[in-house]
Amino acid sequence: MQPVVISISLLLCSNVFMTFAWYAHLKELNNKPWIIAAFLSWGIALFEYMFQVPANRVGFTVLSVGQLKIIQEVITLSVFVPFSVMYLKEPLKLDYLWAGICLVGAVYFMFRSKFA
Repeated sequence: MQPVVISISLLLCSNVFMTFAWYAHLKELNNKPWIIAAFLSWGIALFEYMFQVPANRVGFTVLSVGQLKIIQEVITLSVFVPFSVMYLKEPLKLDYLWAGICLVGAVYFMFRSKFA
């Protein structure tokens, strides 16, 4: 399998764990002290790092750090929007579309040397 595909797949898994670590406590533990949420989030984040570190190592064999970061940001928004709408029951906002369009521009500028 190509390093880019492996890296993106691992980053996708990493971002699912990251999103839960960062935001699930807002719904599930909002009546608990923040320190409990912090320790639980750290436990979840361990699994995030188990995917993120190999994703970046594999990706770095063929991509720059900037390219890896932009890919990660696109994946983050792609995971966060469905999470916030379906899990946290937040309204879907047009601002997500505008943020996505800005990320498309960021992807273009980070990868434009590969497009030419």
